[in-house]
Amino acid sequence: MRWWRVAGGLVVLGIVVARVGGGPFVDAVRLTSPAALALALVVTAGTTLCCAWRWRVVAARLGVEVPLQPAVGAYYRSQFLNATLPGGVVGDVHRAVGHGVRPVALERVLGQLVQVVATGGVLLLVSPWPGTAAVVGALLAAALVRWPQVVTASALAAAGHVVVFLVAARAAGTGASLTQLLPLALVVLLAAAIPLNVAGWGPREGVAAWAFAGAGLGAAQGATVAVVYGLLALVATLPGAVLLAGGLWPGRRQEVLVRA
Repeated sequence: MRWWRVAGGLVVLGIVVARVGGGPFVDAVRLTSPAALALALVVTAGTTLCCAWRWRVVAARLGVEVPLQPAVGAYYRSQFLNATLPGGVVGDVHRAVGHGVRPVALERVLGQLVQVVATGGVLLLVSPWPGTAAVVGALLAAALVRWPQVVTASALAAAGHVVVFLVAARAAGTGASLTQLLPLALVVLLAAAIPLNVAGWGPREGVAAWAFAGAGLGAAQGATVAVVYGLLALVATLPGAVLLAGGLWPGRRQEVLVRA
């Protein structure tokens, strides 16, 4: 299945290149500024902390204690592997090997569910259908009652990813308003989670080209924004590469303590 995932990502990238050409990819490299990279590093540090906190809460519910500091280090390593290896899930497998499959799998599923609800909520709120605000509010209230910390951490992490996407959009020269860009960002980021990619590349660029074209902003502009975002996200995971290479995170031998 791993090779099917890679093949799927390559097919999507091929369609994007056939549709908009190679210009967006070249432009993205040229437009990615040091200031945007620095901001992405800072914001991703916050989102990584939120994700590690979410993982710690979920693991505790399953009777496994994951100290926060080692959890942040493990999550950085996981993100770097996901951003550099085919399939986009190798980093999660790496965490699961060291920390148990159930906590990692449940943490990822809950995080994705919150992202799906948030994306659907924003799309419904900007739709002309009446009563959508009440539906979104009810869903969020129900989730908060059952998993308040998980929902909060997931919402903060999603907000951080949206901020990086908006930085990418501005770096790419997009003049659309925040109201226009927010639903586009959420849809593209949701597509980025599809495990049918080449180290994260594929569905993200394809959906961005489609969504931006549908919004009247141009498919090429959408592809450029997605590629800039991909570059920012990749650089922002480099602390994980440092941790993988040198084992510099203190206390990594005590990463998991199983409760008696």
